[in-house]
Amino acid sequence: MMNARLLLTGLALFGALIMGSDQGRAQQLHLDPAKVMGPDACGECHKSSIEFWKGSHHFSTFKALPRKKEARSIADKMGLKRIKAGSDCLSCHFTSAMVKGKVKPIAGITCESCHGAGRDWIKVHSDFGGKDVKAENETAAHKAERYAKSEAAGMIRPSKLYKVAQNCYSCHTVPNEKLVNKGGHAAGSKFELVAWSQGEVRHNVWYSKKNQVSPIARLRMMYLVGRALDLEYALRGVAKATKKADYAVKMAKRAKKARKRIKAIAKLIEAPELMAMYKAAKAAKLKLNNEAKLTAAADTVARHAQAMADKYDGSTFAGLDPVLPKPKKYKRKK
Repeated sequence: MMNARLLLTGLALFGALIMGSDQGRAQQLHLDPAKVMGPDACGECHKSSIEFWKGSHHFSTFKALPRKKEARSIADKMGLKRIKAGSDCLSCHFTSAMVKGKVKPIAGITCESCHGAGRDWIKVHSDFGGKDVKAENETAAHKAERYAKSEAAGMIRPSKLYKVAQNCYSCHTVPNEKLVNKGGHAAGSKFELVAWSQGEVRHNVWYSKKNQVSPIARLRMMYLVGRALDLEYALRGVAKATKKADYAVKMAKRAKKARKRIKAIAKLIEAPELMAMYKAAKAAKLKLNNEAKLTAAADTVARHAQAMADKYDGSTFAGLDPVLPKPKKYKRKK
């Protein structure tokens, strides 16, 4: 078996995709295939969540994407014979695992795409303190210990908002210059965390049993952290651009728009981290051959975004309510 380091980079911050021939492509995946358990493992306990997932594009992309004319056109331009075999589509559109000693896509975007490959934490996460103990009668001490151990083993819990959302933006900003310039792939989607997370992918069923929209305080934090991540990843995109073409131009426009939005949000609520982000982004010129400064600016934005996610709970951010996406704007499956 090939050394796992040749097959993966773990939960890569930038989720970069390395280009090459179909045979020798060194595909960098978001997840370590050797640690991926697959959605069925999660579904043993989270049956309702899995059912909601099956009604989403995250699920259907596994079969639907290779059949789409647009996807085939992009693959042809990139010189890719098979979309599911060693292609540049694997990292974002599929979940790969070790199957009979080989890395193969087993599903679309799954639970582990957001919450981390589960091999090292899934047993700890599902053990409430003994054979006959369930979540509702687990002791507080055991719960705290279980959370700590599962997170230490690689689980990204929903409470870790920045880290969960980071996985969303690492794909929805399409961090692949050649895929855009040569393949004609869109240079990112108009992704906004609240509208997308509260739409077809919503699965708030573990505690309430009803798939309700997240509480308003949570929505505020989603919006805030999501806008910060949009700026961060746009800056990283410009930093990695090598030529003035579609990718560089659109990433620069995205960064400029995201930067203005952060400044506007800073006028709505009291959070000094916002202006610190804006100033860092403003100081780094959106141009080619400026990777070091743009990356440093993105790192500063990331640091402050993580700090906000850890420091605030959204309860004092009512000033954001007028700009939060309304339910009719939530992303629905078409």
